Amino acid sequence: MPLALVAFGAACSPSTTRPDVRPFPQALTAVLTAPPGVVVPAIDSLVQARGVRVKRASVIDGYVESDWYDTGTGHSYGDRQRVPDLKQAVKLRCWADPYVPGETLFTIEVAYRPRVDPSRVERDLEAVSPDSSPGRELAQHLLDDLKKRVGTPPATPQ
Repeated sequence: MPLALVAFGAACSPSTTRPDVRPFPQALTAVLTAPPGVVVPAIDSLVQARGVRVKRASVIDGYVESDWYDTGTGHSYGDRQRVPDLKQAVKLRCWADPYVPGETLFTIEVAYRPRVDPSRVERDLEAVSPDSSPGRELAQHLLDDLKKRVGTPPATPQ
């Protein structure tokens, strides 16, 4: 009996790569016809194919996050690197959550930092990229490419 409890406890690790934040309400969302285990590797490869460096990706957690990416120069920056143009630098965060069996509720957020303040946590300084920004366009292209790759449920008649 104690061995079973130890095995159960080891299988239920509370560690996760997901940040302790919710996506911004303005984030793009879609229902996809593939489980999260298929969606995460697909979005990971699509993000990298666009030249954006992925900081972390986890199939188990259903999460992908990029480094800061300068949409003007196409260069990625780590968290501790100085981003030369804050207005053009964005961070992509993707959540792939189980929806119904075989489907995923996918969310892609594109954030930017209007200012730098080392005394505050990064998320407090972030804002949603405006609809007409290059970062938002990048996120929309990624979502469109992902829909083509894994599919979406058929539209229901009204």
